[in-house]
Amino acid sequence: MTTSTRGATKTPAVLVLEDGRIFRGRSYGAVGVTFGEAVFSTGMTGYQETLTDPSYHRQVVVMTAPHVGNTGVNDEDPESKRIWVAGYVVRDPARVPSNWRSRRSLDEELRNQGVVGISGIDTRALTRHLRERGAMRVGIFSGNALPDDGTMLAEVRQAPEMTGADLSAEVATKETYVVPAIGTKKFTVAAVDLGIKGMTPHRMAERGIEVHVLPATATVEDVYAVNPDGVFFSNGPGDPATADHPVAVMQAVLERGTPLFGICFGNQILGRALGFGTYKLKYGHRGINQPVQDRTTGKVEVTAHNHGFAVDAPLDRVSETPYGRAEVSHVCLNDQVVEGLQLLDRPAFSVQYHPEAAAGPHDAAYLFDRFTSLMSTVQMEGQRA
Repeated sequence: MTTSTRGATKTPAVLVLEDGRIFRGRSYGAVGVTFGEAVFSTGMTGYQETLTDPSYHRQVVVMTAPHVGNTGVNDEDPESKRIWVAGYVVRDPARVPSNWRSRRSLDEELRNQGVVGISGIDTRALTRHLRERGAMRVGIFSGNALPDDGTMLAEVRQAPEMTGADLSAEVATKETYVVPAIGTKKFTVAAVDLGIKGMTPHRMAERGIEVHVLPATATVEDVYAVNPDGVFFSNGPGDPATADHPVAVMQAVLERGTPLFGICFGNQILGRALGFGTYKLKYGHRGINQPVQDRTTGKVEVTAHNHGFAVDAPLDRVSETPYGRAEVSHVCLNDQVVEGLQLLDRPAFSVQYHPEAAAGPHDAAYLFDRFTSLMSTVQMEGQRA
């Protein structure tokens, strides 16, 4: 990605999809060239959390909301230390942000971090195109001397695809760090960082959990070196079919019977660990308004999603796995995609969506309590033994 931070707002820009569809608009953020997978997010708010979510690494995000940037950028809401999206697409960016926490405009933040974007295009038409044709490679080109359309299209088609991409190590922490428990410490959790969002360990800390966040390359020995009461596998970018290392680590955790919780990519890792396959969705689930049913309780939750892959597990029966019986615990009501798994004979479960709610509704916060209850139950059983 090549960028410049000067003269962005008046500079022409072109968005080129790999199937040849072209949209012309104005530069937003940094001026330059960027490539990625074109995806769309249906959230009306929460753009700052979206931009800083490591799961969006190597993706160009199209916002379906027409007005973006109204509240500017603050220093409290980022989910990581930088913006991870490869590019950003908006229809009508705010000219003057207004919010008591705002420190700078979104356009300024994108320029400062070298993120190439485009504005002034018909994002409804682009979203419909992606819904009909599926997520695909895309390039954003901006500047006063752009190549011809054929040259730009050829460059887009040379960009790497998301299928087969192993990206967790590119976004995960390189060194272990600790998020201390808030109040009295009750449990210790080893969290394998595959692209973890900052709010996730915070939600655990609120429940008295000391969280040791480990690199994506952590071994089983690294996990158990912190003497954990539970193990967590986070969200993250890329194709779960490439994630052989975390799958092997999770299988070792399942063998030991340590309480286990996974979110998003962690759900796909659990699926693979149990012997299920994974597959790429046509255009994915991204946004903060996705309806999911908890099949255990029958309740429906409005949830935050960001995933382009899913687990291929049967909805109509309990499955036999090397670690006992497993079932689909949650399902998306829009398309019946698997949104959660749970083992019936071991203390392990996962969800495909984001209960940490950053951004998004808090309907699924109970899942952190469920994890805490599992650790408490196993701890008490160990004391009785």
